[in-house]
Amino acid sequence: MIESRLHGGAAHGSDEVEAADKLSVTDLDFYYGDFQALAGVTVGVKERATTAFIGPSGCGKSTFLRCFNRMNDLIPGTRLTGRITLDGEDIYAPGVDPVDLRRRVGMIFQQPNPFPMSIYDNVAYGPRLHGVKKKARLDDIVQQSLERANVWREVKDILGRGGLTLSGGQQQRLCIARVLAVRPDVLLMDEPCSAIDPTSVQKIEDLMAELESEITIVIVTHNMQQAARVSQFTAFFLQEETNEPAELVEYGRTAELFTSPEDKRTEDYITGRFG
Repeated sequence: MIESRLHGGAAHGSDEVEAADKLSVTDLDFYYGDFQALAGVTVGVKERATTAFIGPSGCGKSTFLRCFNRMNDLIPGTRLTGRITLDGEDIYAPGVDPVDLRRRVGMIFQQPNPFPMSIYDNVAYGPRLHGVKKKARLDDIVQQSLERANVWREVKDILGRGGLTLSGGQQQRLCIARVLAVRPDVLLMDEPCSAIDPTSVQKIEDLMAELESEITIVIVTHNMQQAARVSQFTAFFLQEETNEPAELVEYGRTAELFTSPEDKRTEDYITGRFG
């Protein structure tokens, strides 16, 4: 039933050919120790598009997002069953390097987290780690990444200043530049606008619109208006009972899911009846 909603109809008014799945999830169950947080999630994330994860607090959206770059591996006692592939390759298969995976699947967190170093060194950190040594090349990468993150004009004359001296919105865009510097295939964004000012929110949403033609973006957001503005696809998660696992209730094109959801629980959530 979900698949039938993903064919036909242009997103954002474009003449769209159905995109391939960049990430594919099959029968995923996720556990924190003995507690099952997610059950039976099967979904595909479309390539070079923005997908929003929505749902009430505590329904597993961020947990699911972190499965895509194995950040949950860093939490003792967590485990999952099922399968997640990136470009058809199982990211949990033996021999997969999580560090390389996190280069390909970058992540932006709710709270900006610049390194305690200069603006320049924040952006150059990843390329240096991956073997870029020549200053001229690093200079180019830093400028290009800051430009792509819509923050170059604000910081180009203060690159030696500490990243932590910037405003919250600038720090978040600096973190995006730091991720972009290693040229990821996928950008995960965990409520990236919840801790910044409205002007910076607009700049980050504009940035997402610019990037989605070249990078697959997945965003967790509690803001229904933001999900409607920035995404082409939306997935609605729900935990119906305390201590029960959350599930993926509905997934489809954002315009269709927001205007004619197939599941009453989705309609109740997006119209504010709960959550």
